[in-house]
Amino acid sequence: MSSTPENPRVVVVGAGIVGCSLADELTARGWTDVTVLEQGPLPAPGGSTSHAPGLVFQTSPSRTLTAFARYTVEKFGSLDVDGVGCFQRVGGLELATTPERLAELHRRAGYAASWGVRGEVVTAARCKELWPLLDASVVLGGFHTPDDGLARALLAARAQMARASARGARFLERHTVTGIEQRHGRVTGVVTDRGTFPADHVVSAAGFWGPVIGRMAGVDVPLQPLAHQYARTGPLPALGGATAEASKPILRFQDRDLYFREHTDRIGIGSYAHRPLPVDPFAVLPYDEARARDMDMPSSYPFTAEDWAPGWEDCRRLLPALRDAEIESGFNGVFSFTPDGMPLLGESRRLRGFWLAEAVWVTHSAGVARAVAEWMVDGRASLDLHECDVTRFEEAQRSPSYVLERGAQQFVEVYDVIHPLQPMERPRPLRVSPFHARQQQLGAYFLEGGGWERPHWYEANAPLVTALGALPERDAWSARHWSPVAAAEARATREGVALYDMTPLRRLEVTGPGALAFLDRMTSNNLRKKPGAVTYTLLLDEAGGIRSDLTVARLAPDRFQVGANSPADLDRLLRHAPADVHIRDITSGTCCVGVWGPLARELVQPLTRDDFSHEAFGYFRAKETYLGHVPVTALRLSYVGELGWELYTTADLGLRLWDTLWEAGRGLGVIAAGRSAFNSLRLEKGYRAWGVDMTDEHDPFEAGVGFAVRMDKEHFVGQDALRDRPEPARRLTPLLLDDPAAVVLGKEPVYVGGTPAGYVTSASYGYTLGRCVAYAWLPAGLATGTGVHIEYFGEKVPATVADEPLFDPKMTRIRR
Repeated sequence: MSSTPENPRVVVVGAGIVGCSLADELTARGWTDVTVLEQGPLPAPGGSTSHAPGLVFQTSPSRTLTAFARYTVEKFGSLDVDGVGCFQRVGGLELATTPERLAELHRRAGYAASWGVRGEVVTAARCKELWPLLDASVVLGGFHTPDDGLARALLAARAQMARASARGARFLERHTVTGIEQRHGRVTGVVTDRGTFPADHVVSAAGFWGPVIGRMAGVDVPLQPLAHQYARTGPLPALGGATAEASKPILRFQDRDLYFREHTDRIGIGSYAHRPLPVDPFAVLPYDEARARDMDMPSSYPFTAEDWAPGWEDCRRLLPALRDAEIESGFNGVFSFTPDGMPLLGESRRLRGFWLAEAVWVTHSAGVARAVAEWMVDGRASLDLHECDVTRFEEAQRSPSYVLERGAQQFVEVYDVIHPLQPMERPRPLRVSPFHARQQQLGAYFLEGGGWERPHWYEANAPLVTALGALPERDAWSARHWSPVAAAEARATREGVALYDMTPLRRLEVTGPGALAFLDRMTSNNLRKKPGAVTYTLLLDEAGGIRSDLTVARLAPDRFQVGANSPADLDRLLRHAPADVHIRDITSGTCCVGVWGPLARELVQPLTRDDFSHEAFGYFRAKETYLGHVPVTALRLSYVGELGWELYTTADLGLRLWDTLWEAGRGLGVIAAGRSAFNSLRLEKGYRAWGVDMTDEHDPFEAGVGFAVRMDKEHFVGQDALRDRPEPARRLTPLLLDDPAAVVLGKEPVYVGGTPAGYVTSASYGYTLGRCVAYAWLPAGLATGTGVHIEYFGEKVPATVADEPLFDPKMTRIRR
C-alpha cells in the first residue's frame, strides 16, 4: 500500500499492551497502514505485558494518569476474547495501618472526587467484610474504589490485535529491530533481521527496551528498567477451593509496600519492599536465549528469596491465613521507571516522525494509546499531556547516572506518602544560581524544581515574624515545607522591598530578520510594537488550547527575549521556526533578580544614570542599562503585584548584581524572599501559573487570560478555533476560604450544592488578605458570593466565590 497523508505508513515497535492498544486506536481513526513488529512470539511476546499482574487502581495525584486509567477500565471492560472478558471489575481496597496513611487515604479520596472516580474511605470493619482474610486489628481503615479491578493484559492485547487486524493492520512476530532509517532529519523506515519496513511514522512502544530502540534512532530515552518481585502462594484452605479467578478487591498494603490479588485458590503478592534491582536494557536477553537459560521470558528474572523475606513477614501479619502457607512460585519482573515516574510520550524533534510511547504500565495503557493516536492523527491530544511530554526533562536531568538514580528512587517511593512540595533528596544540589552562596548565608530553605535549587524562605528573616502577630495554626500536612517566615517575607514585599531569585525562569533569545513575524504568528497578542516593549502573550495550539504563556521583550528590531515555562516551549518554537529565525536557550548562561515592593525604585534608581521613573520607564517596558558595574536587561514587570523590575545579567556577573542590590538596599531594609511568599502574592493578584492553573485543555477565555488575545490580528496559531468557540461552560474561578485559619493546597474537589463540580488548581494563604486563596475549575456562571465547599482530608471547608483580582484591583501599586 502506498503512503498518503490521510493514511501514512506507521511502524510500531513492540506488540505488548501499548503497541496493540495503539494499533487499535490508530486504525479506528482511519490510519490503517500499520505494521507492529515484535521480537518475541505472539500473542505473549515476553515483555512486561506477559507477566504484569494486571492491577488497575485508577486514582492518582495526576489528573492525566487517572484519565488514562479510567479509559483503560472503560475500554478493557468492553472487550472479550472467546467470551472471556478482558477486565474484571472486582474493585480496589487500599489499607491504612497508621494514622498518617489513613489521612493519606482521605486525600486520595479527594483526588478521586476531583477526577471523577467513585471511591470512599471505609472503616476497618468494612475492610474485613471486603477481605475476610484480613486481621482487622491492624487496620485503621481503607479506601474502597468499586470500579477498579484486574486487567487481563494478554487477552486485551489479543482483542485489540484482532480489531486492528480487521481494519488492515498487520502484526509480525519474531522480527528483531536492528536499525532505524532516516533521511534529512526524518524517519524513513525500520530495519529488522527479516527485512526493512518503510515508514512515515515509527512509534517505540518497546517497554524497557525503549532505550535500545532510541539509541538506534539517535534519540535519548530517559528510562530505567527495574526488577520487581511477584510471588504466588500454594493453595490456601481459607479460600475454600475457589474456582473463579478473583472475587475480592485488589488489595494494597502500602504501609509495607505490598499488594495482593487472588489467583483462584492462591494469592499473588507483589512487593516494592526490597532494594532497587536495576536492569541494563542493553543486556536484556532475546526471547529464545532467555528461554534457553531457563527463564520464562526475557522480562522475568530469577526470584531472589533474600529480598523477599522481610515483606513475607509483613504479609503474614496482615493476612493470618498465610502463616502456614508457602511460596509456590515467584519471579523478579522487569518494569520501566522514569526520573519522575511518568510516561514518555510524544514525537522527537531531532528525528521527525519518531514517537515514544514508553514507560507505560498496563493501568494506563489504553488511555496512553488513545492520547498518542489523537496526537498523531489530529495533531493534539484531547487530554493535557505536559507531565508526560518527552521534552520535559532538562539536559541536566538526562544523564545515565541521573536516570538510574532517580528511576531507582521512583521504585522506592511507589507507595510512599509524597507531599506536593517534597523535593528529591539526590542528586542535589544539581543546578544553582549565581546567588546560591549568598542564599546559603541567609539560611535559605531550598526545595527543587527542574534540577534548580529554589529558596522557599530564608531563616535570616525569622526575626520579622514577631511583628506579624498571631498567625493561624497549621495542620501537620500544610505545615510541611512551610514556615511563618513566608508570611513575614510577603509583608516585607508589600511594605518595603525584597529580592527574589528568578533565575530558574526559562529565557529564550529569538533573533533574525523573521523573528517578529514568526513570534507574532505563533502567539496570541500583538507583538508589533517598538523596541523596548514587553508583551504578555499566549502560545496556543491549533485548537486554541493554551500550550504556554510567554513574556516577550522586544530589545531590538530583530532581537527578542522570551520568558517561557518549559523545554516544550523551546521545542515547539524550534519545530516551527523558519530559516531566518534563530532561537537559543540562554537560561543557564544568565540569571535574574526580581526587585519588588513599594521601595523598589528607591533601591534601583541610585544605581543607574537612566531614568527609572514611571513616566520614563513605564509598566511592561524594557531597558538595557547598567546597575553599578553590571550590564542588565531590566523589564518593568511584577508577578507579585508590586512596583518593581526583573533584572537580567550574565551568570558570571550574577553575584556582583546581587551584592550591588543588597548593599544599595541596606538602608531600605531590603530582604531576600522565597517562592513561598511569591506564590502567595501572585495568587492574591490572580496571576495564573501555566501547567497548574491552565493547560492546553483550556482556552484563554475560560482561563481568564483572554486579555492576551488580539482577535483582530492578521493571523496567529489557534485564531480560527477561537472564533468558533461557544460561551465557556467552565471558568477558572477565584475562591476565598471562609475560615481565616483554613488552608488547602491544590487538587482538592470543590462541591457546589453538595455535588463535586470541579477541583482546585493552586492555593496559598493570602497573608495580605488574611484568608487562603484558591483557584478552581468550576461551572461558568457561579455568581460572586456563591458558597461552595472544598474537601480537605475528608472535611468540607466552606469557601466563597470572589471577584478578581482580590488585591489592588485598580493596579495602582504596580503602575506608580
